[in-house]
Amino acid sequence: MSKNNISFILHKPQLSENIGACARAIKNFDFKKLILINPKPIFPNDKILATSVGAKSIIKQSKMYNNLEQALANVDIVIATSARFRNKNIKHISLEDLKKINFKKKIAFLFGSEASGLSNNEISYANYTLQIPTSANFKSLNLSHSLIIIAQYVASILKTKPHIFKKSKKVKSATKKDIQSMVNLCVRNLDSINFFKPHEKRPIMLENLRNIFYKMDLSDKETRILSSVFASLGKKR
Repeated sequence: MSKNNISFILHKPQLSENIGACARAIKNFDFKKLILINPKPIFPNDKILATSVGAKSIIKQSKMYNNLEQALANVDIVIATSARFRNKNIKHISLEDLKKINFKKKIAFLFGSEASGLSNNEISYANYTLQIPTSANFKSLNLSHSLIIIAQYVASILKTKPHIFKKSKKVKSATKKDIQSMVNLCVRNLDSINFFKPHEKRPIMLENLRNIFYKMDLSDKETRILSSVFASLGKKR
């Protein structure tokens, strides 16, 4: 298991100090991949570099994207962090449950902005939501604190070499990019028949669709089959 398989994604971070501190936390535990989506401050800037202290290399090799879908194209499993329990049909896990994750796959931990966290729309891209146990009276954690807790816990798991249930080597899991392409094909065909009615409910209907497909452990073959089904249904009209 390689730490190179693990990414930490900051979705619309607002404070330079937090971005720098997150980079430092990533390097503290020998991880390397920091991804930013639409950061509010200019990136990088002097304050980010100053608060990253000895982790400037993490800042310099980080990647930046305009949207979540682009950032997840080469990811297998997305774990979204949230202080709130979401009333969604998605697997809610604890830190202890991370021991069951297959870290041989490409894993991304997704963190929301300091002000509002992650929306339900952003959560719909995840395979799991993760809550860090805190006081019931004060659940909110600083962004960099949340990241360092998870980074330390994952680093300790990787050292213990947990047992992972194996699939047949002939079965290859679908990537997020494969699933996104399949979902986008499905949505285009549904749009063409004016499926999303009333129109104002389209965003929540899209969230629910993504929840269905992203939480499934689809193989690349299954994804290709479903894509063929959606394409064929589009041609029939």
